[in-house]
Amino acid sequence: MAKRLSLILLLFLVGDIYFYQAVITLTQNPVLHQGYWVVDILLIGGIISTLFMLRAGKQVRHLLSLLMTTMLLIFIPKLFSSPVLLTEDILRLFQGFPPRSVYISEAALVLAGLIFLVIIFGVTRGRHFYRIRKETLYFPDLPEAFDGFTITQISDVHSGSFSDAKGVQKGLDLVNSQNSDLLLFTGDLVNNLASEMDQWIPMFTNLKAPYGKYSVLGNHDYGDYIKWESNAAKEANLTRLKEIHAETGFKLLLNEAVEINKQGERVALIGVENWGKGGFHKYGDLKKATARVPDHSFKILMSHDPSHWDEVTVDHEQHVHLTLAGHTHGMQFGIELFGFKWSPIKYFYRQWAGLYKQGGKYLYVNRGFGFHGLKGRIGIWPEITVLTLKRAGAALAR
Repeated sequence: MAKRLSLILLLFLVGDIYFYQAVITLTQNPVLHQGYWVVDILLIGGIISTLFMLRAGKQVRHLLSLLMTTMLLIFIPKLFSSPVLLTEDILRLFQGFPPRSVYISEAALVLAGLIFLVIIFGVTRGRHFYRIRKETLYFPDLPEAFDGFTITQISDVHSGSFSDAKGVQKGLDLVNSQNSDLLLFTGDLVNNLASEMDQWIPMFTNLKAPYGKYSVLGNHDYGDYIKWESNAAKEANLTRLKEIHAETGFKLLLNEAVEINKQGERVALIGVENWGKGGFHKYGDLKKATARVPDHSFKILMSHDPSHWDEVTVDHEQHVHLTLAGHTHGMQFGIELFGFKWSPIKYFYRQWAGLYKQGGKYLYVNRGFGFHGLKGRIGIWPEITVLTLKRAGAALAR
């Protein structure tokens, strides 16, 4: 996390220095010039101080989130309008670097203003601007009874970030309205504490699916990111969280598998605990989870972190047909328009949002139902995934 924040702060500073050129082109007012940099200094100083407070065990995550959101409100418009200034600089290079054009600087400022309004929408309305994304997947060895079987996936609820009950209920109503056969939740029910779910339990209990509701744990569910008074308190928190899964009607899979039966045919539903590359804990054990699963079974795996697919699942001794993951949130910021998809998270995760395929195996990465850190979503909207499984000939499936 510290490395990512350092990179963001560096980009913020470089971007502000560059955009400042438009400011001094349009005004010579020294008060405005000084104010421009005072805001930067206060924000960067506040973020760095908050990070030190976090390391000291103080509960200032909400303050850090507020500071980061404010920084993005200021930085992103400047970042996306900077290409206007860069294009002008390329032209100026061939013209002997004449003074900047006032009109182009004004255009950069107007563009920044428009992007600022988009961000305002993201941090005020974007957190509950749910999108339903549908995919139809074809498998030659899908049991006939499951031809047309539907799965709704949600991920990364992060109930500790919720404050708007109507907004949350809107999303849960959309989940139920899909009328899918199976409902799967791929981890991060809370930010840190099981108690964050207390007021939301009745809402999640009302989620329905005829073939059941199943879940796995995400990296935030273990309570690894806050300081506990004792190991016993941390363990009690995790025990309570597991109870909440049961109370809401979800069967929590902890490195284990169950069979979904339909008309005498079966598919194996496998759930592993969180496994992530880098500094994330590797609680997941796919070998243990599949120990009693026959090799010929059609297999669906729930694994919170998509890096597990690349690092473990694809080369696993058993063929796992479909893996469902979450974790990335699409960084809650990016662009998805007309088939174009981009977010800074792509530089950290090869598979970060949507559908991927390798060697006849599918991975779907859900963009997340809730939000964490950034108090909203900008361009990468909260997601409810609906997958339809279909039988197909081997040629079509490739």
